[in-house]
Amino acid sequence: MEITSVRAVPVRHYGRWVTAAVLFAVAALFLVTLLRSPNLEPATIGSYLFKDYVLRGVGVTLALTGVAMVLGTAGAIVLAVLRLSANPVLRGFAWSFIWFFRGTPLLVQIIFWGFLGALFPRITVALPGLGAVFDQPTSVVISGTTAAVLALSLNEMAYAAEIVRGGLLAVDRGQTEAAHALGMPPGLTLRRIVLPQAMRVIIPPMGNETITMLKSTALVSVIAGRDLMTVVQGVYGGNYKVIPLLVVAALWYLALVSVLSVGQYFVERRFGRGVTNPREGLR
Repeated sequence: MEITSVRAVPVRHYGRWVTAAVLFAVAALFLVTLLRSPNLEPATIGSYLFKDYVLRGVGVTLALTGVAMVLGTAGAIVLAVLRLSANPVLRGFAWSFIWFFRGTPLLVQIIFWGFLGALFPRITVALPGLGAVFDQPTSVVISGTTAAVLALSLNEMAYAAEIVRGGLLAVDRGQTEAAHALGMPPGLTLRRIVLPQAMRVIIPPMGNETITMLKSTALVSVIAGRDLMTVVQGVYGGNYKVIPLLVVAALWYLALVSVLSVGQYFVERRFGRGVTNPREGLR
């Protein structure tokens, strides 16, 4: 039998190249048009980008994001465990908490905590036989930053609880039964067996929640939360350079989101060891 050589011809993807060229042309045209706008004022953007008060606003934004995510995640784990509890009272409490905070807009929650003093003028703690051991005006105890942390944390607990619950349910029940058969108590089983396996399911959506939280901190500007957006609004309220100052805020948010995305990649890779490979995909 005669063996003939076969010349392999790669498939030509002309449509792919044409689409890429069109997209590149549209993006370049938009960028050129944007840079030619007299209201963009690149010099103004550069002069405000690293101002000390802008950097302080960036710091407050990061602090709000970090504190809200830590408190929100800790509360979410508790709520998720309560939602999976056999006790109907605990299950009902967790469900009601999640229902309420997912059912009300975050902006409403921020304004509510910011103006809590209108509902409760003073916060008083009294003990039997000792009288009032703590009595302060609510506006002193619940400052703008405290109100922002409360609103962001409680809202995050409700959303993250469902993510954690999904991760816990993704772990095979046999893992829990095996741990109990070895004599491990429920709390230890949750910490050492269930949660580590659930993390690879929880991490991707929680990374998304962290980025969403970073951007949601901009809402606290309505109660003067001293974040980046509050600072920017204060500056353009005085000099009326709205577009350049908004670009300053956008550049900082993009930079912070980029850093968080890189962090999420490495955390995902760590908890996905043995299951996924960035180059090979799912096994």
